[in-house]
Amino acid sequence: MHVRYEGDDDPEKCTARNLARFDLVELHRSDRATPYGVVLNPHAERALSPADADTDAGAGALVALDCSWESAGEARFSLPGEHRALPYLVAANPVNFGRPMRLTTVEALAAALAIFGRRDRAEGLLSKFSWGHTFLELNDEPLRRYADCADSGAVVAVQQEYLDRGEDG
Repeated sequence: MHVRYEGDDDPEKCTARNLARFDLVELHRSDRATPYGVVLNPHAERALSPADADTDAGAGALVALDCSWESAGEARFSLPGEHRALPYLVAANPVNFGRPMRLTTVEALAAALAIFGRRDRAEGLLSKFSWGHTFLELNDEPLRRYADCADSGAVVAVQQEYLDRGEDG
């Protein structure tokens, strides 16, 4: 797993730096090439699905961008690879707890791993954070449902059910 590290957020709260200290991800500065793979990008046109784990890109690297939410515009995601958006999930991190789609880097990587059917690896990443298990608890049902989908279209259909619930509730 790889993280394009921009270094523009609070280093004390940076989950990517913490993961790198445990040798769980490799950090890449913006001036260095980032490995080709599946790039987690909230601006992507296609949703991440289990099918992406079986592509050439999925067999390569899983890549996340670590930057401040204030600067996470589409231009920051000019990385090579197959860009995919994570479906609807709720943050468990202390800064954005309960807010949809405001995930930390570790939450994004763990979500992708869970959708790829690698929940044990997702748990391993999240175990480095006191609140990590809460992410999987809050998102248990959607992550399991997304992991059962055949492709991006099916993930989007499941996601729509959660979005519709939010509008009704």
